[in-house]
Amino acid sequence: MISKNKIKYILSLQKKQVRDEKKLFVIEGDKLIKEFIQSGKRLALLVAKPEFTSSLLPEDKAFIDEIETADLDNLKRISSLKTPHNAIALVPFPEYRTDPDEILKNLCVALDFVQDPGNLGTIIRAAAWFGIKDIVCSENCVEVYNPKVIQASMGAILHVKLHYIKLRQFLSTARKQGLPVYGTVIAGESIYSMKPSKKGIILLGNESKGISEDLMPSVTKKIMIPRFNESRYGIDSLNVSMAASIILSEFTRFKESQE
Repeated sequence: MISKNKIKYILSLQKKQVRDEKKLFVIEGDKLIKEFIQSGKRLALLVAKPEFTSSLLPEDKAFIDEIETADLDNLKRISSLKTPHNAIALVPFPEYRTDPDEILKNLCVALDFVQDPGNLGTIIRAAAWFGIKDIVCSENCVEVYNPKVIQASMGAILHVKLHYIKLRQFLSTARKQGLPVYGTVIAGESIYSMKPSKKGIILLGNESKGISEDLMPSVTKKIMIPRFNESRYGIDSLNVSMAASIILSEFTRFKESQE
């Protein structure tokens, strides 16, 4: 049975500082953990009920460095969820290089000061669905390994790379290459009437403030999602993750129609 020290260690990973130091993050849920294993991702530690561990094949267990048995009470102590699943795992940070030139070979998403973990997780999920491989985040965005981000993104984190860099420099690199920077604003061209490029950057801003003023000069094309409800009350904007999903869907639809 899992020890008190091991429980304490797992709980310490709720803090970003500790996650950065140990280069580990937490995932929860039977389905999510099995997807990580089946995708070939190594688990540093699996904490699970005996029935979950026994459901794993020998080749699955080969991807796990250490396995600890836990009962429901133990899982409740270390879970960030109100109702814990049968298993929790620690996963090493993925290792990949941030190369702006490589990222800009395809359409990508850039996020400016997105703070809500649920929003970032949902944007990651939408990006994976529509085939976006890279999301570039400003350094003040919420951390990708925040447990709420991981939970909201589900298994999509397996398919999208997140890069935390200085956005102004990244956007400048795109402009030097002649690539469009699509900025989401209130007064822009409707995404339903524009003809988007196959390459470039879709820039999404902060939940309440939008795109930072110092980044606006880098925007080459202002875009918006038109509202079809004329009422002035009850709805005045879209959630940033909802907006991302709609925009990515429209960009993908247009790309597919041209091929």
